[in-house]
Amino acid sequence: MTTPTSAEDRAEGAGPPDEEFDPNAPLGESGSRNRKRAALAVAPFLVIGLGNVVLLLGWGIEPLWAFAILPPILFCTVLAYIVFSTDFLEDRT
Repeated sequence: MTTPTSAEDRAEGAGPPDEEFDPNAPLGESGSRNRKRAALAVAPFLVIGLGNVVLLLGWGIEPLWAFAILPPILFCTVLAYIVFSTDFLEDRT
């Protein structure tokens, strides 16, 4: 395992400092990915989808049918996260 020897090497490898999250800031203002904003935007949909799975299991439906809706929920959540975090639609608004 190698370790940086100087303070400058450690500062370069540390990455950018965490910035304060501003929900009212425009999406295109920063050049980095908006991971926190994407997670906050997608989290309600993921919670609703997982709540539906739990509700179906609670109703006593066979577990296979309840888990059959899980892949589309996860796929749409990941797709939405990618779109929000990379500002894919920035030029269309």
